[in-house]
Amino acid sequence: MFYWLMKYVVIGPVIKAVFRPWMVGRRNIPAEGAAILASNHLSFSDSIFLPLMIDRRMAFLAKSDYFTGKGIKGWATRMFFTATGQLPIDRSGGKASEASLNTGLGVLGRGELLGIYPDGTRSPDGTLYRGRTGIARMALEARVPVVPVVMVDTGSVMPIGQRLPRVGRVGIVIGEPLDFSRFEGMEGDRYVLRSVTDEIMVALQRLGEQRYEDVYASTVKDRLATAQAAKAPTSRH
Repeated sequence: MFYWLMKYVVIGPVIKAVFRPWMVGRRNIPAEGAAILASNHLSFSDSIFLPLMIDRRMAFLAKSDYFTGKGIKGWATRMFFTATGQLPIDRSGGKASEASLNTGLGVLGRGELLGIYPDGTRSPDGTLYRGRTGIARMALEARVPVVPVVMVDTGSVMPIGQRLPRVGRVGIVIGEPLDFSRFEGMEGDRYVLRSVTDEIMVALQRLGEQRYEDVYASTVKDRLATAQAAKAPTSRH
């Protein structure tokens, strides 16, 4: 009830009036049953616009940090993410990654829509990067289709590091569902998982005509952080 109230009464109407989001390919989202919506990731706002623009309820796996803030700001952030269907996950790897996988499978097991960013993090420069194989494992274990989604101009409306969005129009392009039933029972094969993940990334690249680089986005971010640190002036005592 809280989700629908925020979507259609509190948050949704305001965001739609200000940003006038458009959508192409709405019919490609299954009317019922579980599915994974695999999206490129340009901005923090991606996780807001997509759930608000589709008719069905959906959930995104979001960093647990967004749910642990203190004070009024922390409470407001937590309520906002809950209202837009975000689920807290720990991205530290190891057992945390397994727990995140189980959280996603739980959503799919209930016959709902699950939003995932295959490259694992926001693109630092608008490029589409190599996908993580967790999405393939979820798709094969849950036996659900994967729907490619391209967010358009969200990076211009709310770039990385900017707290308040700029007023501008954003768009969403929904591609045709990808069927991986031919790999049923092969979710334990890492070569199959990589093949499925790469197929998803190719579909995203073709749908959005986004520049692609076959390296993990997290690796690029680490390189940029190292370069910035090297350029930073050192303090003299």
